[in-house]
Amino acid sequence: MIQTLQNIDQEFFLFLNGLHNSFFDFLMYWVSNKFIWIPLYLWFCYEIIKKYKMQTILLLVMVAVMITLSDQITVFFKNYFERPRPCHDEHISHLVHVVKDACGGPYGFISGHASSSFSLAIFLIPVFRGRFRYFTPLIIMWASLVAYSRVYLGVHYPADIVCGALLGILLGYLFAKLFFLLKITV
Repeated sequence: MIQTLQNIDQEFFLFLNGLHNSFFDFLMYWVSNKFIWIPLYLWFCYEIIKKYKMQTILLLVMVAVMITLSDQITVFFKNYFERPRPCHDEHISHLVHVVKDACGGPYGFISGHASSSFSLAIFLIPVFRGRFRYFTPLIIMWASLVAYSRVYLGVHYPADIVCGALLGILLGYLFAKLFFLLKITV
């Protein structure tokens, strides 16, 4: 059963990864780069400061802890399951389209990019509730694009992305609940 799921995951990966061209190589490379999003993160901080004033420190500390926890959990999973990234998988690496020879560490299950981007997105939805009309669909599309870019770049299987996103959703939800609980008591 597990082998069947892995085969399906591998075939789906090869299909998605095979849909590449020079424009999307450039785009997905930058979508996946965490530093390109610094202006977006600064805008988030600006809006948070405007809305939450003194509680901004609590909120930003919680985001830092959430992202760190997300990262450490994904590292634990990668080291525990030791599932090779597609670009390191000896059976298919010759079929994988890798952009700029950037493959990452040996293991890919589960995606840290997917987990971090979805945890931030889910956390920010209630933080910005009622403030921006299309914030929820836009932030979910952003997290999905960042997560998908990892498949496009050849460094994660779709299952790595889905499991990373699920972890991120769980962490984002729990930390948002905790923030609003602490916000009330502080």
